[in-house]
Amino acid sequence: MEKKEKSFSSDFSLQQVPKSQQKSWLSLFSIWVAIGVDLAAVILGVQLAKGLPLHSAITAVLVGSLLLAAICTITASVGAATNLSTSMITRYVFGKKGALVYSAIIGCSLLGWFGVQVGFFATNAKTAFTSAFGLNWPVWVFAIIAGIAMVGTALYGYRAFSRLSEFSVPFLLVLMLIALFIALNTHGLPATQIKASLPMGSAIALVISSFIVGAATQPDISRWAKSQKDSIIGTFLGMFVGNSFMIIVSILMSKSLGSTDMMKMLIMIGMGVPGIIILSLTQWVTNTSNLYSATLGFNVIFNKIGFKKLTLILGTIATAMGVFGIYNYFVSFLNILGIVIAAVPGIYVAEFYLVKHEFKRLQLNVSPQSVVWRSIISWILGAGVTFLTTAAPTGLGLISLTSIPPLDGILVGFIVQFIGGKLVTAEVSAKDVQPTEVTNEVINGTRH
Repeated sequence: MEKKEKSFSSDFSLQQVPKSQQKSWLSLFSIWVAIGVDLAAVILGVQLAKGLPLHSAITAVLVGSLLLAAICTITASVGAATNLSTSMITRYVFGKKGALVYSAIIGCSLLGWFGVQVGFFATNAKTAFTSAFGLNWPVWVFAIIAGIAMVGTALYGYRAFSRLSEFSVPFLLVLMLIALFIALNTHGLPATQIKASLPMGSAIALVISSFIVGAATQPDISRWAKSQKDSIIGTFLGMFVGNSFMIIVSILMSKSLGSTDMMKMLIMIGMGVPGIIILSLTQWVTNTSNLYSATLGFNVIFNKIGFKKLTLILGTIATAMGVFGIYNYFVSFLNILGIVIAAVPGIYVAEFYLVKHEFKRLQLNVSPQSVVWRSIISWILGAGVTFLTTAAPTGLGLISLTSIPPLDGILVGFIVQFIGGKLVTAEVSAKDVQPTEVTNEVINGTRH
């Protein structure tokens, strides 16, 4: 019993998820749908509604979501095969010291976005409660409430927000379908469609770009899958449904009601209170996953601090950012971190499936290298290309490859890692390194 409690508190952040704790595809599906049904999808839907006629906007969403789901399914499969978090996987790709750099970058990025989302939620919640109940509470009150709820869920790791997702997804889908039905029944759709001012390629790129950096952290969730099959089904369907559903609903409601504010649209059709529920649940699950992955990243660096304690510390810091509005000054910096992260999933996918050198160490239970320089080079080149293809002011915008900068980084990282790996002929064997239990090496001295 004591062992189970300790494992629960650590959430297996520094070791492989044991077979007894692994989940079916439905658990992964619920989480990815819940993460996809968020305010960012609403904003994207409004943007597409303004720039494209209805049929073109929906086509862009479906095509973009299909491509995004395929990419995320591939990266998720590495987590399902190893049962390790993304930061632990990078120990075998970049080496122990190289992984510390990645963990710091992804941790800072996701922690920053947690603060941004808390502030974003608080601003929208103030509008919603003022409109629905006449409660003109200050923004910081809503930020504190949101932070407490999100940190509280993240404290209990995967199991907690998995259950939250399983509860919220059916509820959210039903509420949004009711809202859509009322909007279409009372206001209909405009008889004439606007002319396209947004190219179809750019629209598809927007849909993919909305979450593609999240492809890097897929293993944080997929490591809990019972099998590769469960990972593939849960991730692909969850990403496709989650990414496309809310965007399409947003497009249809925006076209019908002629508004660009989802909360105001829900109030227009008499769903102010359900709107508050929708707003709360969508941000709750999405932001909990941000803090969860941030903690997994930082836990590799601060491995002597328990998972729960680290979650509480990081969550308090990020919530304070949301309360005091500090996040407003970090968005540009967080976008730059996204450029740096973009190539990573392409690199670890190439290493795991095609090169395989470093992952033999995992199979043999031997220690990762200190630094894997060919992987570091792939990372630098991938990040460099992403920076060159990203429009100013975040990047330089000097060249264009796929028209989706994060995808450029993934592809460049994948190709360079594959070529570099094929140039290395040295084989890894148990004779090269003294066998060491991968889990014990990291976890000894760590409080669970």
